[in-house]
Amino acid sequence: MRILHISTRLILGGSQENTVLSCEGQARLGHEVHLAFGPIYGPEGSLLERVEWFNAEARAGGKHLPITTHVLPHMVREVHPVKDHICFHHELRPLIQKVKPDVVHTHSSKAGILGRWAAWKELVPTPPRPSPGGGGRPAIVHTIHGPPFMPVEGDALQRLKIRVMNSAYTLAERFAAKRCHTIVSVADAMTREFLARGIGRPEQYVTVRSGMEVGPFLQASGPDDTREAVRARLGFGPEDFVIGTVARLAQHKGHDDILDALADEMQVRPHWRLLWVGDGWWRGRLEAKARGVGLGVREAGRDEETERRRDGVGTEGQVAHAQVVLTGLVPPGHIPEMIRAMDVLVHPSYREGLPRTVPQALLCGVCPVAYDVDGTGEACREMETGRLVRVGDVAGLREAIRWCAEHPEARAALAARGREECRVAFSAEEMVRRLEGVYAHAIRRVGR
Repeated sequence: MRILHISTRLILGGSQENTVLSCEGQARLGHEVHLAFGPIYGPEGSLLERVEWFNAEARAGGKHLPITTHVLPHMVREVHPVKDHICFHHELRPLIQKVKPDVVHTHSSKAGILGRWAAWKELVPTPPRPSPGGGGRPAIVHTIHGPPFMPVEGDALQRLKIRVMNSAYTLAERFAAKRCHTIVSVADAMTREFLARGIGRPEQYVTVRSGMEVGPFLQASGPDDTREAVRARLGFGPEDFVIGTVARLAQHKGHDDILDALADEMQVRPHWRLLWVGDGWWRGRLEAKARGVGLGVREAGRDEETERRRDGVGTEGQVAHAQVVLTGLVPPGHIPEMIRAMDVLVHPSYREGLPRTVPQALLCGVCPVAYDVDGTGEACREMETGRLVRVGDVAGLREAIRWCAEHPEARAALAARGREECRVAFSAEEMVRRLEGVYAHAIRRVGR
């Protein structure tokens, strides 16, 4: 098949990693794969380097085809009528006309709305050349990685704005759902939420878990990647209780809730540490807040004594203990070792599909503590495969983390149970295998 994936941005993130792994797996199966995306900018990092490495391997005699990349200069995340018009008419439609894909697979809300619409405009019911399923071209597939609808919060004016924006996204998603053949959800919860909003028809939906390379999470690649080695490199001692996150330092990821929940607790438990893996626009503000509640902050890899002197003295005249450690951007290949260094992984996000970091923690044998939002509970089940906390319940978050610290054997048992469940369900190979069936079904639907 000739497959065109369309994504809004190729930054470091769960949906983007899902997309790239899908492209790689399909290229290894012998498909001709194209990947289109908008400009990459900001502190959130990029997955383009991985795609380029994959292509270099292909051109050097690898057993797979390269992934053809296409940059869409006017594909932006925010609603922008002028740029959206240019992207639709002068970038997406010409690209689809040029590539003539058998399948257009869109990812994320903006690319999903514009991409599905553009592909529908180019739909040819009777294929001019043989197609694997006998249908037309292109079959149009969309993956819901997470809901575009924002939590309603803030003052009266802000809540009104969010409700208006959510209504606009609902109408746009209804429009786009009528212009595709299959909608893939990474979690059953996404299907329920979208259908409840009148988006699409039940028969359009199928759940395919967001796959990942499970091997590096299941086992360290060498002595430098073991839990002990990584903790030593990060400046953690055997007695430290490391509470980690893997998320962009951005809105709705819950870093504020972690500080609100644990600031007082960490004052009386000096060996509790926060390990924040990732970067983002909110980094400076979050660092300032951590210092404001009496927690020292240092960057991973820096001399801790130097950071302590910079942070100044604590409330009792003692040198502030750097209990918040930030790594900055970490390449995806190093995420497994970062998670292995943790005692628990905390993910108090307010908005998710099914966060990849939760099954990744379980694969590493690390117990997750997460907010019960969207599809998170499909991997992290309360007292079965982790601790699940009501969204926004800061006191509940604190109690769940305290329980994990005080019950290490029970915590390990939860992680072990989840590890076995995630080993196959979240593998990239299983995701690519399932997508093969999704595409074949969608292609058959084109010819109806």
